[in-house]
Amino acid sequence: MNRFDGVKVLITGAGSGIGRATALRLVSEGAAVFAVDRSGEGLAATAASAGPPPGLLVTHTADVTDEEAVAGAVRAAAGRLGGIDVLVNVAGIHRTTPIGELTVADMELLFRVNAVGTALFCRQALPLLPDGSGVIVNVASSAAAHGNPYMTAYAASKGAVLGFSLSLAAEVAHRGIRVVPVSPGSVATPLAGPHVLPAGQDVSYYGRIRAPFGTAEPEQIAGVIAFAASRDAGYLTGAEIRADGGSHI
Repeated sequence: MNRFDGVKVLITGAGSGIGRATALRLVSEGAAVFAVDRSGEGLAATAASAGPPPGLLVTHTADVTDEEAVAGAVRAAAGRLGGIDVLVNVAGIHRTTPIGELTVADMELLFRVNAVGTALFCRQALPLLPDGSGVIVNVASSAAAHGNPYMTAYAASKGAVLGFSLSLAAEVAHRGIRVVPVSPGSVATPLAGPHVLPAGQDVSYYGRIRAPFGTAEPEQIAGVIAFAASRDAGYLTGAEIRADGGSHI
């Protein structure tokens, strides 16, 4: 299935987890992918995993919180690929912090990476996206709309991504550009792995959240993103796709 033959994609956070899985999925379907991450080592591993698929994978190291680096990455993507048809914002960080220990620095870091980084790439890429067929997929989180103890700052930053995406969809609808936020639940990625729940706190709440389909693999979320970015979702914009394995049904 080559839904992305001839499609030029810029994706952030492509050095690991959902970003890597999505880059590989899109390349396997024929896309030309410009993969961005702050980790050159992670990008090298992504490129090594791509093998000889029908698409193209180009890597570029950049920090999504650096405004000049973001502008440079978008210019480089357009130059190398000959344009940009699809932007996928996956880059993000996760933290669990009791409210009494939450600092301004914690808040600023989460918002700069998760929300500001997403907004910067959208701002820079939008003038280059084609009217009538351009697509933006932003990765939010089920935490944006459902309570999670000790994730106040993370949830707020992802709520910002969700709200930003819905309003952006309305703003660019006249150009025929689609904007789709995808909200995963629990996913087995390096993003969540190191950030266990804080010791000595009441974590009984999480015992009540059980996804009937268990924890997702990155490839499962990549499949949802690939759908959202494809022509199969051509009538979908300004609507969140929540892929949480049924944890909140």
